[in-house]
Amino acid sequence: MQPTPFWIKSFLSVKKGKCNPFIRKRANTLTARSSAPYCIPVGGNDNKEEKMKTKKKFTTSQLTVLGLMSGVLLLMAYTPLGYLNIGPLAISFNVIPVAVSAVVLGPAGGAVAGAIFGLTSFGQCIGIGGTSAMGAVLFGISPVLAFLQRFIPRLLMGVCVGYIFRTVRKKANIYVSCAVTGFFSAFLNTVFFMTALVGMFGNTEYIRELIGGQNVLLFCCAFVGINAVCEMAASTVITGAVGTALSRARLIPASQIAVKQSI
Repeated sequence: MQPTPFWIKSFLSVKKGKCNPFIRKRANTLTARSSAPYCIPVGGNDNKEEKMKTKKKFTTSQLTVLGLMSGVLLLMAYTPLGYLNIGPLAISFNVIPVAVSAVVLGPAGGAVAGAIFGLTSFGQCIGIGGTSAMGAVLFGISPVLAFLQRFIPRLLMGVCVGYIFRTVRKKANIYVSCAVTGFFSAFLNTVFFMTALVGMFGNTEYIRELIGGQNVLLFCCAFVGINAVCEMAASTVITGAVGTALSRARLIPASQIAVKQSI
């Protein structure tokens, strides 16, 4: 007959109260574990699927919309559809695809579309897709500053309108949210563009002649004038209509329109 193992003796001695406190505590822990019920987690696969869906930020349809808006931007940039040149400035309708991209894909989509808008705008400084009279002069002064002045405002505008849509959507229906986003795409485009223009080229002779000694704020308002008003009106109406249609087609992520579902 084989001798009783030591750990069994220790366990039995615990039951009789004949062991040191450390062994008694360890034995009680093992007993509690052995008496605990075995639980099978429910919905394990469902949780994995939800995590996978969360990691997948954009759907194929949404990326298709972004590609379509990028194509529209390029088409408008290289045809008369995107710009209506009036004097040194031009009425730009390219803010509309940027606003729509921000509505569908949030700040990331707005940033991508805004970057494309900025690149096409800079291209006009060197005669690609038309010629901007002001852009050509600014490029002659400093190509690097001309690029930054054309690119950075459009990129920032795209990011900002993505966040604006999410914020407004918490308090308004989809049409109002899209219309407000369209308005701010044109408004911020003008504000950022003029701020960069005065900040980067305000000390040059070309801009000083345009300002003519008047107040800078009054100069900016008078300079953009009817151009900015037309851009804001067109972007507000068209972005509201297009965004609403895309929402009905369920191409806007739930995270973007989760607050209210009424249209």
